[in-house]
Amino acid sequence: MGPRYRSVAVIGTGPSGISAVKALNDEKIFDTIRVFERRDRVGGLWHYDPIPDPFPTSPSPSVKQNQLPKNFPTFTPPVPEDTTARTAIYDTLDSNVGAGAMAFTHSSFPEVNSALSVRQYGKSNPSRPFRVVTAYLEDLFKDYLHLVSFNTTVEKVEKKDGKWTLTLRKRGQIQRNRPTDYWWQEHFDAVVIASGHYNVPWIPAVAGLDQASRAHPTKFGHSKAFRSANDYVDKKVIVVGGSVSSADLVADIHSIVKGPLYLSQRGKNEAFQGAWELPNVEVKPTIERVEPTETGINVIFADGSVVENVDKVIFATGFQLAYPFLSPNPTTANNRVAGFYQHIFKIGDPSLALVGQVRAAISFRVYEYQAIAVARYFAGRNAKSLPSPPEQDLWEVERLKHKGPSSLFHEIKPDFREYFDFLRDLAGPPAPGTSAYELPPWEDKWAELGFGVLSLKNQYWKSLKAAAADTAGQVRAKL
Repeated sequence: MGPRYRSVAVIGTGPSGISAVKALNDEKIFDTIRVFERRDRVGGLWHYDPIPDPFPTSPSPSVKQNQLPKNFPTFTPPVPEDTTARTAIYDTLDSNVGAGAMAFTHSSFPEVNSALSVRQYGKSNPSRPFRVVTAYLEDLFKDYLHLVSFNTTVEKVEKKDGKWTLTLRKRGQIQRNRPTDYWWQEHFDAVVIASGHYNVPWIPAVAGLDQASRAHPTKFGHSKAFRSANDYVDKKVIVVGGSVSSADLVADIHSIVKGPLYLSQRGKNEAFQGAWELPNVEVKPTIERVEPTETGINVIFADGSVVENVDKVIFATGFQLAYPFLSPNPTTANNRVAGFYQHIFKIGDPSLALVGQVRAAISFRVYEYQAIAVARYFAGRNAKSLPSPPEQDLWEVERLKHKGPSSLFHEIKPDFREYFDFLRDLAGPPAPGTSAYELPPWEDKWAELGFGVLSLKNQYWKSLKAAAADTAGQVRAKL
């Protein structure tokens, strides 16, 4: 018996794409597996780009699709760089997820720590330097490099006459001694989208921000563009945000800025309370408006307070979900992806699947489980079938009631066991004669291992607060 789908395209070679390619290849049943990657290497966001993407206008713009040629194949003048492909990695970045749970079940991370993490969290801590993570991903993918077209942007994905048509653009080509882009189309029975969701910065709507950012573009940034704490020494800085990126920024620069570090928050994640209470941090409400002056900017908060002559406002406000190549585009105005059962299978047409469109789910491991469930469904080997489309629609309706219409719709925490068990049951056992393996059942210790880095960070942040209090006490005692 053959597979449900004989030819499969995979978009992206980050951790979720690597998971998908390995899982599909392990089934040993597909006629064609093709992989498309817009960068020149595998690893996705785990590569360092020294020059970050520029600050976007506010509010976050919709991601636009390039104008497609009328005929294929063809050459065109080079399309301008899509700067959102640049990553958020900075030179001293360590992983936020503990290595014991972050790693794929089939391959452990090397036991390597950065000097900075050892100083802050102790020896043999569960974080890993980003370069270790990058090398781990590159090593895992070496057997599949022959399947990949690098420097290739997927410009459009649409269903035509029962097949998925991918419109593709490969940059860096030479035609008649001139640089060009080469455009062509390929057709597949099924598609796995594993392009990630940490690419396009989301900037909230703030009165005056458009005008101010045009007048003083270097005064504004997104956490994605952070590269070094050295850039903020003796600067007057405002950080906007209340979750993981904001916490890391506050921890990195609170002691080196000019005056207090102002922290503007609409809400906050209590798990990072240690960061919000660090010395020299002054918490502010939301920003009401921004006013440019001849030499700089003034920031007015919702309580009427003002910080003048600000050197930098950093928006640690998350990312905009973006699938501009997918027709029709499934992203909503509230920043969620609509119409995908269990965040994976397109309702009504499961030949289109997402891998990696979840959050707070213990990456990379959840990608592995999603990918194997998809690969075995595509191969026709699942122990369980998918529910009917009406039942899948009902799942989405109930989840909207439970999680709401925002990107939190895709948050798995705290229902790890339920979600991992669903994926394991759907995947079923490996078929004889394949390279596939049985997914291990969920273990509660994975959550503890996964969030181990956060626990160590909180301990470190609290130690900084205690040390500052001790120093202040000693100064007072001498007066």
